[in-house]
Amino acid sequence: MERYPSRKGLGAFCLSVIGFSFASSASAVVISEVLYDASGGDAGNVFVELYGTPGTALSGWSLQGVNGGDGSVYRTVMLSGVIPDDGVFVVADDAGGATTNIANADFITATDLQNGPDSLQLYNGDVLVDALGYGDFTGLFFAGEGDAAPDVSAGTSLARIDVLLDTNNNLTDFMALMSPTPGMVPMSAVPLPAPLYLFGSGLSLLAALRRRRKGD
Repeated sequence: MERYPSRKGLGAFCLSVIGFSFASSASAVVISEVLYDASGGDAGNVFVELYGTPGTALSGWSLQGVNGGDGSVYRTVMLSGVIPDDGVFVVADDAGGATTNIANADFITATDLQNGPDSLQLYNGDVLVDALGYGDFTGLFFAGEGDAAPDVSAGTSLARIDVLLDTNNNLTDFMALMSPTPGMVPMSAVPLPAPLYLFGSGLSLLAALRRRRKGD
């Protein structure tokens, strides 16, 4: 039985069944999964996955890689495109010629991030929307949220346990996935407008269990 259906069709199916009406303006968008160190070469094999309200235009949004050593921004990725119906938007690294090895890519560009300890920040214009720090930042510059997530081994991604819940603590919100899942979300995850967020967060246990099973 498929625990993680493909990104295509899941969001639209859930929306049609539940009948929620989404706000047209941009609301919460979070970093949902990051693979920053692929097994073998990184070119075309790493990605950043975002999760948010379908229809959110990402023009003017950016991802910034922050060096843990001195706090400098070593990479800026200007985003483009629109979050699709399922709420999942995959930013895939360019392998050359606007191609990538990442499945379900929505936007292809130079996305290779440094291994930890470093941080990744998501901006809407000048507004910091979300951040993920990974690794041991003892004596270093941390630009994530709360406590840092672990620096995982090559081929392992960091995935948000529940895409409907952001506690502003990377250690609590993220877990390691031995098998990365770009463009896939827990079956319980449905993009929610702000008034229904508390209802959605009640699904957190089920989402966490499915994430853990996928990572086993």
